[in-house]
This record gives sequence, structure tokens and C-alpha cells, in this order.
Amino acid sequence: MNGPQSPLSPGPAAVSFLASTLSKSYRISISDGRIFNGNLACLDKQLNLVLVNTEEFRLGDGYMGRYVGMVMIPWKWVVKAEAEIEWEKV
Repeated sequence: MNGPQSPLSPGPAAVSFLASTLSKSYRISISDGRIFNGNLACLDKQLNLVLVNTEEFRLGDGYMGRYVGMVMIPWKWVVKAEAEIEWEKV
């Protein structure tokens, strides 16, 4: 990435990590309190995330989820992104 980065934008290491976890399961928490569980399909130049096979959960609904399929989540809405990855044995 050329030029100065915003304090909210991830650095090259974070982008490389995201790219290495394509097709992995993710839990994305966004600023309005919703949580999306799905597989990371892609991310674009603005770091919008696209998840497939996604379920949406709202904290106030007693964790009852609904299937939403494919969703695009703007990076500016992301509060937390958790990937299900396998750690290499050292």
C-alpha cells in the first residue's frame, strides 16, 4: 500500500492474513450489534468483506439466527473479525 494509512485501515500484514484465510469460517461482529457467521469469499480494495453460506444473529433475539446467504460487509462497520483457522504445529 502506498501513502499514509488511516488508523482504522489494516496494514499489509493484516491484508495478507485475510487473503490467506479465504474460504475459512468467519464470525464478523458489526457496529449495530449483529453477528454474521459464514465463509470468507473475497475482499475488495476498500476491504469490504463478502461472506457466503452466512447466518445472521442479533443479540437481542435470544441468538435466533436466520440464513442470509451471501452478504457484503463494509470494513468500516466491522468491530471484530474472528477466523476459524488451524495452527501449524511447531
